[in-house]
Amino acid sequence: MLPLNVHLILEQLRSTTTTTEAERGLEILINNRTPSGIQALIQLLDHQYPEIAAMAAKALEQIAPDSVEPLIVAFDDSIDHGLQARIVQILANIGDNRAVPLLVNMVGVEIANHCQGNVRRIAARGLGKMLRSHPQECDHHSSAINTLIWALLYTEDWALRYAAAVSLGEIATDEAINALRQALEQESDRVVQQRIHLLLST
Repeated sequence: MLPLNVHLILEQLRSTTTTTEAERGLEILINNRTPSGIQALIQLLDHQYPEIAAMAAKALEQIAPDSVEPLIVAFDDSIDHGLQARIVQILANIGDNRAVPLLVNMVGVEIANHCQGNVRRIAARGLGKMLRSHPQECDHHSSAINTLIWALLYTEDWALRYAAAVSLGEIATDEAINALRQALEQESDRVVQQRIHLLLST
């Protein structure tokens, strides 16, 4: 259960209708880097006003790395694909290696549900952003590149293939470039083809 002061701030933020009012409460939560303060920020990711939800997301990025593990736990505990997508986006923006296995697992999930498909695409782009500067930084990165290659070459979702292609282009290792060349020979979607062409020509 949240301590009383954080609980009251959370309740006030949930009933807030303006970003000006929200800024004051969020500032308190940002400065309160306790588990309860972080949990309150995570709960605000589904705020009825998208602007306030976006402010909570930015706050969670701002207090990283303290927010990384709680966000991973929140992702695992959630069945709301919209919330999962927001968490994946936040983790991708933070760029902490602890999130790489979660993003890899999400890209590798075969599921027809459109909402979860969107989470997979966001995860694929997140991996590109996280690995583009340091593709060999940790053990999970090799698995991440392999998963992106699999998504590019073998999945039915053209938008996921597109996202994987862009991420592999950002990573730009020899392995990634070779995968893009292979994909170009077999890709049937014109939009994806054009993107791969562009990636290989730069």
